Amino acid sequence: MIAMKLSSLPCLLFLLLCGAFAATLVYCQQPTSPDSDVLEPVDGKKDLYPIGADAKKEIEEALKKAAGEKKRVLLVFGGNWCYDCHVLEHALHEGTAGEIMQESFLLVDVDIGEGDKNLDLLKKYRIPLEKGVPAVAIIDSHGELVYSSGDGEFESARKMMKADLLAFLRRWKETAR
Repeated sequence: MIAMKLSSLPCLLFLLLCGAFAATLVYCQQPTSPDSDVLEPVDGKKDLYPIGADAKKEIEEALKKAAGEKKRVLLVFGGNWCYDCHVLEHALHEGTAGEIMQESFLLVDVDIGEGDKNLDLLKKYRIPLEKGVPAVAIIDSHGELVYSSGDGEFESARKMMKADLLAFLRRWKETAR
């Protein structure tokens, strides 16, 4: 009986140490900022790029509105089949990113279909389709290209950190006014 108690003592000590270690981890954890998280997953069922939408007309209308509101136009090239396009779209309407968008940008989604639509706009705004979508371009209220994601920076939006998206928007927001 004493031998049994002694052999269970190391087990008991081990369990107590594990519990203390776990408690330390929980209480000593640094709080994380919501901006340090990756962009949130979405269901991907929203029709971002309606069939028959006229992207050129939408851009033209956005430019007129942008001139009056002293904003820039953010073009997001993609397709309804693209999960990362849905993730980026959702992120651009939520939290701090959504506030920056409301304040400084007008959003136009440009449908690339299956890589066969709006090819002239891809070329005009220097978007290399082979780098993937979503792809982003920013134009000023005069239609001049200010930024183009020529390296596929947004292609893996689901892995993008919120803080990176916010930094991107803030960078281009500062010069928008």
